[in-house]
Amino acid sequence: MLPWKRALRPLAALLLAVAAAVVPAATATADASGTAATSSGWNDYTCKPSAAHPRPVVLVHGTFGNSVDNWLGLAPYLTSRGYCVYSLDYGRLPGVPLFHGLGPIDKSAGQLSAFVDKVLAATGAAEADLVGHSQGGMMPRYYLKFLGGAAKVHALVGIAPDNHGTDLNGLTNLLPYFPGAEDLLDAATPGLADQIAGSGFLTKLNAGGDTVPGVRYTVIATKYDEVVTPWRTQYLSGSDVRNVLLQDLCPLDLSEHLAIGLFDRIAFHEVANALDPAHATPTTCASALG
Repeated sequence: MLPWKRALRPLAALLLAVAAAVVPAATATADASGTAATSSGWNDYTCKPSAAHPRPVVLVHGTFGNSVDNWLGLAPYLTSRGYCVYSLDYGRLPGVPLFHGLGPIDKSAGQLSAFVDKVLAATGAAEADLVGHSQGGMMPRYYLKFLGGAAKVHALVGIAPDNHGTDLNGLTNLLPYFPGAEDLLDAATPGLADQIAGSGFLTKLNAGGDTVPGVRYTVIATKYDEVVTPWRTQYLSGSDVRNVLLQDLCPLDLSEHLAIGLFDRIAFHEVANALDPAHATPTTCASALG
């Protein structure tokens, strides 16, 4: 048996890696339905989609994120370009404020389903587009595949999504060496357990193919991702899929897992291209200034 100090090091590293996904907390308010309060022009239920942007955009935060903090960069970016933008809180655990996305992911997908219905009813649109970061780029696939979402969604854009789970640079392989750790993870934070590569949730999600007909998929990844690893597992396979590596657009972009979703305007430009491919413009390093 390893000396106790040596045995604790891998566990500490695992916890640090999970903590790396924590978004800096800002004040976020939400009603009982999981709807964030109106902030900086988004979550405005009087907004009516335009002819140029006929579909509302629903933003889906990542693990430990929430409907405000995760989108302080991208939501204003999209609203300033004429989109009706909405965000929700999902996967909330009792007694845990601000840090969400920790509940069972299939239940979170049900919360997304209800929220999309609410947005479509308010805007009068027939379909929505979804943009998600990390778990928020993967979880909607359950909604599309099993909860009827494909009939209500035109496109899904995943920013650093863990579509096939993560091994946290191999750290999840250490869990069996800590008796009871996996059971504790399942019980306390099922949303984390569901994202470990090889989980029952991911096996069900990816069985029979990554995509469903009628939805356009875009994945935007960074090779410097330290949370969803190996980074290539973020990519999807399917007939209507576009997989994009951020460094192919701008080799100088060093964004990792958090930065690509929080403030990387090069990634944001590519999100806008994915939402409106008919008017897409080349994404380059100069897009950071746009």
